[in-house]
Order: sequence, then structure tokens, then C-alpha cells
Amino acid sequence: MNFSLPLAYWCVLFAATLPYVAAYIAKAGAFGAKDNEQPREWSRGLSGWRARANAAQANGFEGLPFFIGAVIIAHQLGAAQGTIDLLAACYLGLRMAYLAFYLAGIGWARSAVWALAFLVNVALLFAGR
Repeated sequence: MNFSLPLAYWCVLFAATLPYVAAYIAKAGAFGAKDNEQPREWSRGLSGWRARANAAQANGFEGLPFFIGAVIIAHQLGAAQGTIDLLAACYLGLRMAYLAFYLAGIGWARSAVWALAFLVNVALLFAGR
């Protein structure tokens, strides 16, 4: 198995794990075996930081296809690998900050970081032009 992938591809892998990290945070210490029978019903009763972690999980999955597509399109359009790697790393860092701000309940910062991550994806789309 070859693990020498471009940094951008590793960023895709780590970005794909962030929603699961958020789900783990939401469930840690409060989710039992019985809750696994109807986990969506369990999540409807969440509040506070657990509810925000669960919402961050959903948003992480929602934003992931655009990021993956942007990385692939940047490669197809011949963008410099260094540029793709830098933008992908920026996206990953912003998504980690997004999760932290969401958990902390700092809505204005969360929204600002979300917008910046979106703009990074747009920059990735056009990096090859």
C-alpha cells in the first residue's frame, strides 16, 4: 500500500473524518447501547454543546462533497500541486476551527469561518485556470 499521497488527498481523508469526530463528541458519555436502536430520535433530545456537535456533524457531511469535488477539479485542470495542497490544508484548518466555534457556541465566528472555507473551495475550483 502506497501512503505517499499528495497533502490535499490526506486533507480529504481528514475532512471526511471530522463529522465522525463531531458525532463522537455529541455522544461521548451520554449515548448508550439502547440509544443505538433509534439514534436519530435520541439526537432530537439534545441541547447545548451536544446539540451543536450533532449539528456540526450534519454540516460536515453537507460540505464534504464540494471540497472533494474542488480538489479533484483542481487536479484535472492542472493546478500546481503546492497550491492545491495549501488550499486543501486551509480548508481543513478552517473546518476544524468551525467545529471548535460551533461547540463553543460562538455563532458569528462559526459563520465567518464557514464562509472562508466556502471561499477556499471556490479558489480550489479556479486554481487550475
